[in-house]
Amino acid sequence: MWDDAFPSFLIGLREGLEAGLIVSILVATLVRAGAANRLAQVWTGVLAAIALAMSFGAVLTFTAASLSATAQEAFGGVLSVIAVAFVTAMVFWMRRSARSLAGDLKEKVTGALAMGSGVLILTSFLAVGREGLETALFLWTTARAAGESAGPLAGAGIGLVLAAGLCWGLYRRVLRINLSKFFTYTGAVLIVIAAGVLGYGLRDLQEGGVLPGNTAYAFDLGAHIDAGSWYSTLLQGVLNITPAMTWLQVAGYLGYLAVVMTLFVRGVRGVRGVRGVRTAAPKPAAEPEASAGLPESGPEPVGGSRRRPAWVVPVAVVAVPAVVAGLVVAVARPKPTGGQTVAVSETECGKGFTAPKPGRQTFRMRNTGSKTSEVYLIDPGSNAVYGEVEGLAPGTTRDLVATVAGGTYAWRCVPSSGKAVTSASVTVSGGGGGTKAVVPVSEADLAAPLAAYQAYVEQGLATLVAQTRTLDADIAGNHLAKARTDWLTAHLTYSSLGAAYGTFEDYDKKINGRADGLSGGVADRDFAGFHRVEYGLWHAQTAGQLKAPVQALADAAAGLRKAFPAQDFDPGDLPLRAHEILENTLQFELTADTDEGSGTNLATANANLAGTRELLTVLRPLLTTRAPKLLPTVDADIARLQKLLDAEHQGATWTPVERLDTVTRQRIAGATGQLLEDLSPVPDLLEIRKSA
Repeated sequence: MWDDAFPSFLIGLREGLEAGLIVSILVATLVRAGAANRLAQVWTGVLAAIALAMSFGAVLTFTAASLSATAQEAFGGVLSVIAVAFVTAMVFWMRRSARSLAGDLKEKVTGALAMGSGVLILTSFLAVGREGLETALFLWTTARAAGESAGPLAGAGIGLVLAAGLCWGLYRRVLRINLSKFFTYTGAVLIVIAAGVLGYGLRDLQEGGVLPGNTAYAFDLGAHIDAGSWYSTLLQGVLNITPAMTWLQVAGYLGYLAVVMTLFVRGVRGVRGVRGVRTAAPKPAAEPEASAGLPESGPEPVGGSRRRPAWVVPVAVVAVPAVVAGLVVAVARPKPTGGQTVAVSETECGKGFTAPKPGRQTFRMRNTGSKTSEVYLIDPGSNAVYGEVEGLAPGTTRDLVATVAGGTYAWRCVPSSGKAVTSASVTVSGGGGGTKAVVPVSEADLAAPLAAYQAYVEQGLATLVAQTRTLDADIAGNHLAKARTDWLTAHLTYSSLGAAYGTFEDYDKKINGRADGLSGGVADRDFAGFHRVEYGLWHAQTAGQLKAPVQALADAAAGLRKAFPAQDFDPGDLPLRAHEILENTLQFELTADTDEGSGTNLATANANLAGTRELLTVLRPLLTTRAPKLLPTVDADIARLQKLLDAEHQGATWTPVERLDTVTRQRIAGATGQLLEDLSPVPDLLEIRKSA
């Protein structure tokens, strides 16, 4: 978490120290002017600045959350660029103004005292408010880059607390800090961090469609760098440098860094002789100094007769920004309209549905039937799905939210048992911009991919039968060294058939069973298949001890080959297996959980990857039309993982998982996890839905 926390810690420390120094100077000036009883007005202005900054952060957070994914990317990119501009200006302003900050503020406070309490509140509010707004914007951008990590908020909190402690020490003169050097060093670091934020913002603008070059990568080191390693996480969290960056990101990063850092260093050299002086907050005097022309201190009357209650202004300065922020969020966030209650059942599907107005709509789906049902908002012409509710129990109501645009809409009700029903359609007049529809697949759509994959499995099983017979002959002839080689060859053939495992029934346990869960472990009589033979071959068992397990394995392979053509292979299993094959790889192979002595888990992982690649080959036509950007990403992930696995394969040997160094093991696991994440949309994209 510290890698995500450090940029926010630094901005919290710097901005907190700047604001704290300003407050210290304001307080000290009032004390020295004999107006200590006006301190409440300074703190009121400070409170107003804090309330404004927090309200600003709330507006950013909640208005962004209501945008579409593409709009969120564009919105975040714009604000990232603005945040970089603010931070850059802040760094140069503090470098330039540090020497004269105290004098300027004293003059403003003296003038405010002469003009009244309202001006004093405004002075402290403006002096602190700029830092608050900069902090809120920068923290929002860094928190967004960190995703769900709590690091940015934790880092900012620590930085602000430390800044408050330093300011208290400076005010009480128990600390002496060379503030010139402090702001110089932290300014240089912030420039580097801001360069990363700029690169991240440019990437967001590309993904949001505002800037071109989204797929024009300057480099992609994903195959060489583990995204989950400590150094990669540190670079991404602190500097926003990722394993893959576009040309625009690189140009923005390096260009900003070259120009801004050069100007900053030149400015530091130009004032080095002056900035060597140690700076501290003004010391409050023991005796007040007279200030000519200042009015008498004390609360000011309102209307010449009654005094305003002391709590009114502090409450107002907190409440007003909060109320304004709430109104902005309420107006900015699109509210669902319409609120139609629509019946879901075999006899009343779509009852209550009338043509809604274009915009974001909430439909209250009420199951009026006696069966649990699924319901889909569809385009009746193409059967494309705009929204769905699954598992709607009888007598219950759930909301379905969708953005409706011009077009034709209907409801499809699918009971748990019985026939699917489609309601009458309605036509909505209006422009585009509605919820993107997903064209569903049918069993007929998956028929060709299923047939192609079945042919692949049948060929693999024929090969498996021949290979297990060879292994059986090795054991019968007492050729144990050859048996180890032939065992791996046969096992990898079986491991490449992962998408069909669900149809193998009891044969899978007989062919590839594990000792986990068996009362006798590896000695249990029910321990059978490849892993039983593996245990014997790599634990010095004799050919006589292995004869029965190998014969049973060969018989099971032959039995599966004969039974498979008649097995019930659900076409809906294909999209699910695209993800599940590698889930098992991550769980069993990359943890060495299934290693019984051969140390070939990475070889098995490689076979699993080959099986995944084959499955994606048969699904490619369907995926290309539904998610054209998905397969290029997945292909890049597969190539990255393949390269990592190939690096651990020398000749006929594979590096055992236990012998992998930590970095390599993390790289392989990270690449597998990334591939799994990118494959996760496949089941939803290719889900079979009943048609009426």
